[in-house]
Amino acid sequence: MAQLAAVLLIYAGLCGAAGVGLAAAGAHGNDMSALTSPAYFLIMHATAAAAIIAAATRAEHPGAFLLAALVLLIGATLFSGDIAARTLSAVRLFPMAAPIGGSTMIIGWLLLSVAGIWEVFAQRG
Repeated sequence: MAQLAAVLLIYAGLCGAAGVGLAAAGAHGNDMSALTSPAYFLIMHATAAAAIIAAATRAEHPGAFLLAALVLLIGATLFSGDIAARTLSAVRLFPMAAPIGGSTMIIGWLLLSVAGIWEVFAQRG
């Protein structure tokens, strides 16, 4: 589990860095302003994933938390990657990539809730 957590932290760090890069690009021109939203999604979900990974290290069932972090990062990557690709090169990652990414982020947040509920019951008994 520790190795998976480390890999997920690397992924989160790369997402956060990409988010900062997209935010900078989005700030430098009207034609790039569409990069602001995916930048925020990457930064926000990278930060959330890092916090979830930290919580996983103290959990009785860390795998559930690590899965939630992974799903959040995949969703943010798909959503932000598709919007960035369309903005920078006028191509899509694949049809419906952004909506699939958005739905995946929602699923990641729900998985986090399930992991939390599972943890509460595991600690009670």
